Amino acid sequence: MIDKKFIGHQMPPSVLMVDRTRLQFFAKAIGETDPVYTDLAAARAAGYPDVPAPPTFLFAAELDSGANMQLLADLDIPLSKLLHGEQSFRYRQAVCAGDTVTVQSSISDIYDKKGGKLEFVVKNSRVTNQRGELVAELGTVLVVRH
Repeated sequence: MIDKKFIGHQMPPSVLMVDRTRLQFFAKAIGETDPVYTDLAAARAAGYPDVPAPPTFLFAAELDSGANMQLLADLDIPLSKLLHGEQSFRYRQAVCAGDTVTVQSSISDIYDKKGGKLEFVVKNSRVTNQRGELVAELGTVLVVRH
């Protein structure tokens, strides 16, 4: 069983410099066809200062930093038992190439179902830009099968 003492646990902040080339690559990798995500002129014509981040891009910040892998190690969750149960995004403003975002996450709940055969870890994240402005809130539910 995952120790409930981790409820309230704050992960170290993850900082990601948002690079245009990386955003363009990500957009192509997910099959995004809207030129606003790959073409600077289209992005500016749409009112963005630079190419904006595709909707699910912010999820990558903690993946890149290694913070998620450290969390799994801290909670003693083997990858072989892990399922990604849910992901939610609430955007406050656009993130564009040239921004630097910081993701600060904490565990808000740990619970089980089916007599402990399934455990759930609820993680909430706040994403701020280089000006300290809230740009997004992310929610993640991890499922551990026993």
